[in-house]
Amino acid sequence: MAIHLTKESKVLVQGMTGGEGMKHTRRMLAAGTNVVGGVNPRKAGRGVDFDDRAVPVFGSVAEGMDATGADVTVVFVPPASAKHAVVEAADAGIGLAVVITEGIPVHDSVAFLDHARRKGTRVIGPNCPGLITPGQSTAGIIPADITKPGRIGLVSKSGTLTYQLMYELRDTGFSTCVGIGGDPVVGTTHIDCLAAFQDDPDTDLIVLIGEIGGDAEERAAAYIRDHVTKPVVGYIAGFTAPEGRTMGHAGAIVSGSSGTARAKREALEAAGVRVGATPTETARQVLAVLNADG
Repeated sequence: MAIHLTKESKVLVQGMTGGEGMKHTRRMLAAGTNVVGGVNPRKAGRGVDFDDRAVPVFGSVAEGMDATGADVTVVFVPPASAKHAVVEAADAGIGLAVVITEGIPVHDSVAFLDHARRKGTRVIGPNCPGLITPGQSTAGIIPADITKPGRIGLVSKSGTLTYQLMYELRDTGFSTCVGIGGDPVVGTTHIDCLAAFQDDPDTDLIVLIGEIGGDAEERAAAYIRDHVTKPVVGYIAGFTAPEGRTMGHAGAIVSGSSGTARAKREALEAAGVRVGATPTETARQVLAVLNADG
């Protein structure tokens, strides 16, 4: 089992013929992802050779889905094209759209996320590393060789910290790791992933990585308190961030006492979440919980 992505997932790549699309499609294929096609209306009908495999290019997501049965798309298009790409995918009825693109105007994100929600398409991102089910499939830019399959579920705002926790816990392994992105508006939230991991019989423990800004982690804490029975270990990035300054992600800004790392940590701990002071300590907390339960 896994959440949102399995070895059966059939993946299209919007923007596959661009520089980033080519690079990461090759990496996804090397990791075993079933990439069934790219989408570029200007290069439709061509094939792109990736080592020992040729991947066809379709003129639209709908065409690619009709030809291959694709149920996932990964979006590697420029910010100005992202809204159109996600709307096109949602109109075609794709089940999951993973939006890697950063720098998308917030009003565009609000528009395409609302449209996708109404069409029944789950969006991960924007401005995210994607997701990986180790040993099965990866959709996005998460390195596939830094961990192994296991029974930890990971949901994170930060791409870099996603990689670090995956590496710190590489000997234990993960069911699925989801980088939800750090923009002010995202399609899939901490709560969405918590609910999915709670229902996944092959996830025994959940790691939640948050950061300063907004109230997503406080809302996640309330959800954990009321709905999650599996152990949760957390980490909040940004304890040293100065007030009122955006740090890294567009959503990582603190105003007064709202959105501080301390407030988030206190909310999570009040919900029974163990919160590490550093990523390495967070990994140790995970191992302590697993060893105690084992």
